[in-house]
Amino acid sequence: MKVGAEYIGLGKCKFTVWAPTLKEVAVQIVSPEQRLIPMEKKSEEGYWEVTATDIKHGTLYYYQLEGITDKPDPASRHQPQGVHGPSEVIDRSTFIWTDSEWKGVLLEEMIIYELHVGTFTIEGTFEAIIPRLEELRDLGINAIEVMPVSQFPGERNWGYDGVYPYAVQNSYGGPEGFKKLVNACHEHGISVILDVVYNHLGPEGNYLSKFAPYFTDKYHPIWGDALNFDDQYSDGVRNYFHENAIYWFQEYHIDALRLDAIQAIFEVSARPFLEELTDVTAEISQQLGRKLYLIAESDLNDVRVVRPKELGGVGLDAQWCDDFHHSLHALLTGENDRYYQDFGRCEHLEKSFRESFVYSGQYAPHRKRKHGNSSKEEPGHQFVVFSQTHDQIGNRILGDRLSKIVSFEGLKLAAGTVLISPYIPFFFMGEEYGEEAPFLYFVSHSDAGLIEAIRKDKQEEFKAFEGRGEFQDPQSYDTFYNCKLNWEKQQEGKHKILREWYQKLIQLRRTIPALKKLDKKNLEVSSNEDEKILFLRRWSDDSQIFCILNFNDSNVTFTIALPQGNWKKILDSADKKWMGAGSQLPEKIIPGQELTVKPHTFALYEL
Repeated sequence: MKVGAEYIGLGKCKFTVWAPTLKEVAVQIVSPEQRLIPMEKKSEEGYWEVTATDIKHGTLYYYQLEGITDKPDPASRHQPQGVHGPSEVIDRSTFIWTDSEWKGVLLEEMIIYELHVGTFTIEGTFEAIIPRLEELRDLGINAIEVMPVSQFPGERNWGYDGVYPYAVQNSYGGPEGFKKLVNACHEHGISVILDVVYNHLGPEGNYLSKFAPYFTDKYHPIWGDALNFDDQYSDGVRNYFHENAIYWFQEYHIDALRLDAIQAIFEVSARPFLEELTDVTAEISQQLGRKLYLIAESDLNDVRVVRPKELGGVGLDAQWCDDFHHSLHALLTGENDRYYQDFGRCEHLEKSFRESFVYSGQYAPHRKRKHGNSSKEEPGHQFVVFSQTHDQIGNRILGDRLSKIVSFEGLKLAAGTVLISPYIPFFFMGEEYGEEAPFLYFVSHSDAGLIEAIRKDKQEEFKAFEGRGEFQDPQSYDTFYNCKLNWEKQQEGKHKILREWYQKLIQLRRTIPALKKLDKKNLEVSSNEDEKILFLRRWSDDSQIFCILNFNDSNVTFTIALPQGNWKKILDSADKKWMGAGSQLPEKIIPGQELTVKPHTFALYEL
């Protein structure tokens, strides 16, 4: 069942809202002229409908509930005056798409780049991103992941406080601006992944409970009231979010959805919401004639997330692998607080290279329980790996990136580790040139009590970082503004070299068969814990690569067993070309040869 205001044309608009427990609902037109249009309850499930005339693109309206209170449409397409203002009727035919031949980028070929619209450019809009697409394509990026764009309170937010899942943020440029961005991305050969939040809604402007039982008190998540996916009236909640996915795929030509924190979608049912969502997505993929993807963020280390339904899984296409990040970060930084206490050894990264999940049923000290199951048999293209994300940076008291924590050599090593893996690589905006601006948590709420509660909550969270920096007020405009990217840096010094390093790594990954094929079976990895060094060999048919990853602060001398052949060096982060100190590794190596590698070096050989 479609919900919201569906503009039919010729001045007609069909309004549909789910309100099963209400006795009276009407459309309150507020602009261009005020009038009240009664609605009729059309089904036992509780959907109210009316097809109104003399409605134009841009008409503003509320739903009047029980003849008393006016509230915005839960499925509003646009909130031009913010979360408390009227909803707007959108005529989707006013935008002309030029991507009719677009078929999307295959999941296994994606090089993903995450960005936050508000801080990616000084302007902080969708249209301001478009001039940067050529640079991203030149870098080798073929998929951007846009952090949530659903309407949130005020003008600045990470996006996870959204309260209108269908409405595109007004301060970013609204529906028209977002469509222009997606269309431009497709013209540049870039897929668009949209981050969506189906586990909670934000607190300010959240009026859904006025319409229907969207929430349940059966569960008590950390981010607010639990959405009702399994209690009475839950069919309407499921439909609301299933239709939301269809909406993004159909009306905005989105190529994939990144599902935020699916471990916070609580339900006990024979047919889980996410399983139904995979069916919905498969159906709309068939209708549109191109493969659409669902990628999960999950804290569960549960391989059933990506296993096919016929094998007892949920059937999502891929999931983030936090274990890879934690293993890499702990080795690079030596940090052992919070969840990093579960990592820090070469064997952790070695296992993640080989299997994906590090914790596949073992005891995790930070969690104080056993965690995860085995991902050994699942193919590489079902896992997304990274050295930085908005969460891993933004959930630090200073919002400090790796560029502020590790050396230049460490940054090159981090990039190489991600791109040499048999998984889908993912980067956070600006990391390709070593951006030094922080990415802090920021909001712009209007409720003084809520603002103070958020301040106290974040101060409590950041006690783990005591002594590492001063708390930044999330409500302050300066906190937000200081997170803006400094694009001019990529043209100078080490920043320029680092960007060229990323570009070279991506180019090698896309052209060398042994790297391009995401195959965990044709892979050997070993490590020396005392020396903090790893060795990785991957192959595909006649193509082979051998990689050295040195996380040691000192030179390491070693002898490695390799298959016979003419192994040629094709990349070495210690070379002066990459502003290294100068490599001691030879241009060619033979099996059994003694080698010495500089500290924090990434070196790649090809047979």
